[in-house]
Amino acid sequence: MSPPPPPLGRARKRDAQLFDPALCDAELVDVRSQFTQGRWARARALLVGTGDDWDRRGHRVVVLAQTPAATAWAREWLLAEPESADAATLLACAAVFGALRHKGTPAAAEEACRRAAALHPADPTPWLGLLLLSRAFGSEEEFSRHFDQVRARHREHHHAHHLMVAKLAERVLVSGQDPLHEVYDFASWAAEESPADSPLAVLPVVAHAERYRVLAATHGHSPEAAAAHWAGRRARQVLRSAFDWWLEWERDDHPRNRVDLNFLAHAKLCEGRPAEAAALFHRIGSHATRAPWSYPDRDPQKAFLAARGVALGTA
Repeated sequence: MSPPPPPLGRARKRDAQLFDPALCDAELVDVRSQFTQGRWARARALLVGTGDDWDRRGHRVVVLAQTPAATAWAREWLLAEPESADAATLLACAAVFGALRHKGTPAAAEEACRRAAALHPADPTPWLGLLLLSRAFGSEEEFSRHFDQVRARHREHHHAHHLMVAKLAERVLVSGQDPLHEVYDFASWAAEESPADSPLAVLPVVAHAERYRVLAATHGHSPEAAAAHWAGRRARQVLRSAFDWWLEWERDDHPRNRVDLNFLAHAKLCEGRPAEAAALFHRIGSHATRAPWSYPDRDPQKAFLAARGVALGTA
């Protein structure tokens, strides 16, 4: 594994960059700044160059689609290149985020995603757009169908698996026996089904965080409840396995790796292991993610900075 970056000597200056969805994709950050100014040629080159690296393509399309001018510039691009699957996919995902912000209709966004999917049948990204849409507006059956469509095109799709875990965590157990909750089984199955170098190895940790979010929202948050949730045998097993995997992981180039590291750092602190969390915070740098630091109902920036301070001994 590559050596950790130097200590966060300029952490305060970099805190302004917290929660940037682009994470550590410097090329994407540069292209996005030009894209917001109406220059979509670089965005075109970026997406074309990404090719069939589906996790990276999904990450880049989602980030660009959230920019305020994404719809207008994607339309301009599509007018110039009517058969461009890249332009159609970007426009479709922009329509999805418009619908999520109640500035467009889910039906129009769905239609745009299906058009994009028809232009590039192998691409899971339009189906990721439909998954995000059905997460907010659709039925569980619809959501599951869209997840299956993503997974059929890319079995390890990182974003889609995180969305599925969040969705499953929200299901109510009739038995009330949370250690048997299906989200844990799904996360373990997905991790076991994936190659050894897949970041889905961290998915069982994500499942524990997502389930705690739901339990805390339902029954209330308390230090005692949090300690009990993270101190159970299953939690200890998945945390040790995920941390050991991370120590051996050599694929630091995965576009969403900081998402996993945030979940793992959060879990290590909840487990009461600040020294292990400190190594993760060094790797995270300024690339914090709102989830899980906003769980159960917290200001994510305050929570992240406080947790980092505890782990690094600067609080």
